[in-house]
Amino acid sequence: MRTEQERRAADDRERVAALRRSLGLTALVDVHTHFMPERVLAKVWAHFDQAGPLVGRPWPITYRQEEEQRVETLRGFGVRAFTSMLYPHRPGMARWLNDWAAEFAERTPDCLHTATFFAEPSARDDVRRALDQGARVFKCHLQVGGFDPTDPVLEPVWGLLAEAGTPVVTHCGSGPVPGAFTGPGPIGAVLDRHPGLRLVVAHLGAPEYEDFLSLAERHTHVMLDTTMAFTPFIEDMAPFPRAALPRLADLGGRVLLGTDFPNIPYRYADALDALEATGLGTEWLRAVCHDNATRLFGLASWNPPANRAGPA
Repeated sequence: MRTEQERRAADDRERVAALRRSLGLTALVDVHTHFMPERVLAKVWAHFDQAGPLVGRPWPITYRQEEEQRVETLRGFGVRAFTSMLYPHRPGMARWLNDWAAEFAERTPDCLHTATFFAEPSARDDVRRALDQGARVFKCHLQVGGFDPTDPVLEPVWGLLAEAGTPVVTHCGSGPVPGAFTGPGPIGAVLDRHPGLRLVVAHLGAPEYEDFLSLAERHTHVMLDTTMAFTPFIEDMAPFPRAALPRLADLGGRVLLGTDFPNIPYRYADALDALEATGLGTEWLRAVCHDNATRLFGLASWNPPANRAGPA
């Protein structure tokens, strides 16, 4: 007999599978998922456990599982490619985080090799080293890192990443708590100097949604990810302006599925249901959940061993 936890997991998988079937998709691509060294992730979870006073509500971690189980959970949802978004909060962390991420990608072939950096003198060398190791996407967390993206030590980093054409998923919006260098201004200044940078604005830029839509409209290489967007959890704090939905629809080719798995206070299927409830349509949602990221990362012929017997 199934336990309650097993029943919930099975229901979760079936809800995600039903959405995939409705879109004519056999798989999803999630560009914003978190895998980190266990001791680092434990500290991140402890931060969320104590986040209530900051965000005004509890933030329970729905998928508080061991690493192997978390990987299998994503595979069970039909996610054929995902990331290991990780980020330093102080100098001296980026390189060893990148080494861990390289090893994780090596043993987890359906993970898009992810790397990170911090505003410190070694930043350019750290990024060059990560690219040489095979990094395909970077994470930049301006809120947690607390650094100015226009810091001169990062100028060669942005140039290097723009030249390489490597996407950088960046938490640059001011939600859930503003940082000293969040908002469209600082990262917008970077884009003015490096218009070829493939910047992915996390969380649709919440709560400055319209400002970041404008940024994407001005810069053709800017993309947005849907992490937590439209879910009741975020809508209560920072609702997406419904008048801006047509602008988001027009940018449909540059919107990517992100979820923040496993650090979400609801089920994975809830995030997908929230996107469907926007009413932006099947074509838009199919592109967001699969086609856009497949094109961005060249995944059309990518078939890592973990996915060869993936769910239909």
